[in-house]
Amino acid sequence: MGRSPHVAARKLAPYRSRRQPDFANGAMASRAVRDRVGSHLDFRPSLGQETAMRHVSELGLFILIGAVLAVLGPYGTVEDPVLPRALFWLGTIMAGGVVGILFDTVMQRWLKEPWLRMAVVSVVMTPVVTLIVLQAMNLLLGHDHAVMSPFTRQLLWQVLIVCLVVMGLRTLVQRRPEPVIETRTVIAPPLPEAEARLRGRLSARRRTARLIALEADDHYVRVHTDAGIELLTLRFSDAVEELCSAHGYRVHRSWWVAADAIRSARWRRGSGELELEDGSLVPISRSGAPLLRAAGWL
Repeated sequence: MGRSPHVAARKLAPYRSRRQPDFANGAMASRAVRDRVGSHLDFRPSLGQETAMRHVSELGLFILIGAVLAVLGPYGTVEDPVLPRALFWLGTIMAGGVVGILFDTVMQRWLKEPWLRMAVVSVVMTPVVTLIVLQAMNLLLGHDHAVMSPFTRQLLWQVLIVCLVVMGLRTLVQRRPEPVIETRTVIAPPLPEAEARLRGRLSARRRTARLIALEADDHYVRVHTDAGIELLTLRFSDAVEELCSAHGYRVHRSWWVAADAIRSARWRRGSGELELEDGSLVPISRSGAPLLRAAGWL
């Protein structure tokens, strides 16, 4: 039977071959043969792994931001002792980050655009984070601020700025480009019985040769192989019918080509041609183009 599907790795060259072979009789090909066409396996991390990695990256980001703010000491905190200041900034940034993530998770149902959602979340989370900051200032920095005070109203604007910065950096990190998944389809050799009837008509020299194409020639069929061309007394439609389970395309009323014999394809302004492995040029009709386009050649 055929070989197992081969799969290429992710994040490789930009060129991606996505050829999905059709068969001599198009959509009516047997399921057994279709199942032998190579597919791809996606080696993406599981959902649990992705979630864990995202949480780790967010935690690292919050710690980094908290450490930077602890060193800089904005909003007058530079005058506070180093240890309480570090605990204050690390604690409030991490707690505020968790609040922001919770609000962001809820908002995802209604706001799909990340940057708009970030702005809305920053505004909505500000009152909650302000209360956290106020309590942290009282506990860690020795302040004594009431919740309902002019200082708290001023603090709201300061917290909003920090929320925008933190959530904006989080959005920037989470918006990294999606990894490119390379998929390559390896076409399995045709089933022996798929070409048996037609091969039985060939001479001994070409009976086991690689089949490249069939070409209609009046009441004859030219069978192109890697061992040369042989002329058969056979209707072209009957020859194609005998290859109903083989990998290939009827690209023209006078041409059938094996899928693994195609080297390149060109299509421009309603016409095109295939270059085969033996150097032959085969015309592509308008009716044959959709098969090649679906297979990724055009």
